[in-house]
Amino acid sequence: MNWLSPILLFLVTWLAVYAQSQGTFLRDFLGAPPTLLPALVVYAAFTHGVIVVALLTTLAGLWVDSLSGSRVGVSVPALFALGFLLNTRQHLLLREQRYAQFWLGLAGGIAVPLVTAGILQFTGKDPAFGWFTLRQLIVLGLLNGVACPACFLLFDRLRGMFEYQPADPVPYGMNREMKRGRN
Repeated sequence: MNWLSPILLFLVTWLAVYAQSQGTFLRDFLGAPPTLLPALVVYAAFTHGVIVVALLTTLAGLWVDSLSGSRVGVSVPALFALGFLLNTRQHLLLREQRYAQFWLGLAGGIAVPLVTAGILQFTGKDPAFGWFTLRQLIVLGLLNGVACPACFLLFDRLRGMFEYQPADPVPYGMNREMKRGRN
């Protein structure tokens, strides 16, 4: 198995978590930190096995929670559920279609914050809900909807740069016998 692709995925996820915690302009504009993790989880669920998806969602959730004000581990179940459901149903979904990637990124961008807020409410915290929450969910959904096809393009290009390309088929069949000699 080629480990370069998962390493690049974990590295980009770590950078996205760091940028999410450090970007104050977008956080002030949106009222919530803009997260690209659902788009990265959608990509991971379509291109990697369940072990890589489980590790990515667990580490990404812990990284986000360690840099935010929420309890450690609150983001993990929502990211894991998204990654696991998409990974187990990837044969039913259109991986190569950009519009399917957009809609899955949009759905993940809306579902992950909603599930995380539900978990926070269930554990006794009182997350703020209101009309601004709807605006935040729409903006985060659209952000992840646009970022998901961009993730597929970026990682496909990186994989094409660093992995071996399959050889072109030979112009003649391998079962031919070539006669050599005078006759």
